[in-house]
Amino acid sequence: MFARIALLLALAGASTAAAHAQDHGTPPAAAQHGAAGQGPVVHPSSPAGHAAEVMSPSHEQGGAGHGAEAAHGEGEGIDFLHHILDAREIELPGMALHLPAAGTFKVGPFDLTPTKHLVFLVLAGLLTMLVLLYGGARAGGAERGMAGGRRYTMEEAMVLFIRNEVVKPNIGHGYDRYAPFIVTLFFFILFNNLLGLIPYGSTATANISVTAGLAIMAFLATEVGGMRALGFKGYMSTILFVPKGMHPVAAWAMAIALAPIELLGKFTKPFSLAVRLMANMTAGHIVLLALISLIFVFGSFVLAAAPVLMATAIFFLEIFVGFLQAFIFAMLTSVFIGLMQHAH
Repeated sequence: MFARIALLLALAGASTAAAHAQDHGTPPAAAQHGAAGQGPVVHPSSPAGHAAEVMSPSHEQGGAGHGAEAAHGEGEGIDFLHHILDAREIELPGMALHLPAAGTFKVGPFDLTPTKHLVFLVLAGLLTMLVLLYGGARAGGAERGMAGGRRYTMEEAMVLFIRNEVVKPNIGHGYDRYAPFIVTLFFFILFNNLLGLIPYGSTATANISVTAGLAIMAFLATEVGGMRALGFKGYMSTILFVPKGMHPVAAWAMAIALAPIELLGKFTKPFSLAVRLMANMTAGHIVLLALISLIFVFGSFVLAAAPVLMATAIFFLEIFVGFLQAFIFAMLTSVFIGLMQHAH
C-alpha cells in the first residue's frame, strides 16, 4: 500500500519538476542525454535556449494512453489517464517493458497483439486457475478427514458463500449447473480488481472492453440457458408475452406493443453490468490519484500528511470495492439467470 502511494508521489513529483523546468527553459534530463543511447530529437522550429522536444521509444510504438509530448503549459501534475488506460508497455521498477506494436499479431481483421491490460487479464486467469484447482485438489483430502489448511479453509468459505448465498437462492432449481461459472466469474473479476492496487499493477476491469466481454459471457449464459430450460416457445414468450384472460385482440396488441421493450431489456442488463464495473474501478483510481496530486497543487510538502492519510483510507476502501464489485457482478448474473430460468 505505502509502496504504491510512494510510487504515485514519485511519478507526480517527476512530472511536476519536468513541467517546471520547461517553464524556465531548462532542458529535461531525457533531452540532455537522449533515450537508450540515441541523441535527442530536436524540433526544427525550436529556438536556441529552449528545451528540445523528445520522443521516447514508447511514443514511437504508438502505445495507447501515451500521446505526444504535451504543449507548453500543459501536462502539469499527474497524468491520470496514463495510469488507467491501456498501453503498449508495462512499467517496472526502474524500467519499462515494451510490448509489440499494434498489428504485430493479426488473425484476419482481429488484432491479437498483447497490451498491458491483456497481460494482466492472463495473470488474473492464471491466478484464478491456481486458486480453484488448488482448492479442488485439497477438497478431496478434506472429505477423507485430512486437514485442509488455513488457505483451503478460507477459499472453501468463499466458494460456499457464493454457491449457497448467491447462486442457489437466485437461480433455484438447477443452480448446480451454473455454480462453477458464477464462482469462476467472481474470482476472475476479484483478481483483476486487486491487481490494480499493487505497485506497477493495472486494473483491466477499468477497461470497458474487458467488462463488456464479461457482460457478454453473462448474457450468453442467461439467454442460452433460458432457451434450453424453456424451449423455443417458452423463450419467445419472454419477448412476446400474451396475457391470459384478456380478449385475444387486446392481448396480442399489448404483446406486440411491449415486445420492443422486452427485447431491449435483454440488452440493458449486460450493458448495466459492464458500465457499473468499469465506472466503479475507474472512479476509485481517479480519486486516489487526485488526493495524491493535492500535495503538488498546494506546492507544499508540509501539508502532505493530510492527502496521504486520505489516500490511505481510499486505498483500503478500494480493496473493499474490489471485493464488492466482484460480488455484485456475480450476484446480478445469478439473478438474471434465475429470472430467465423460471420465466412464466
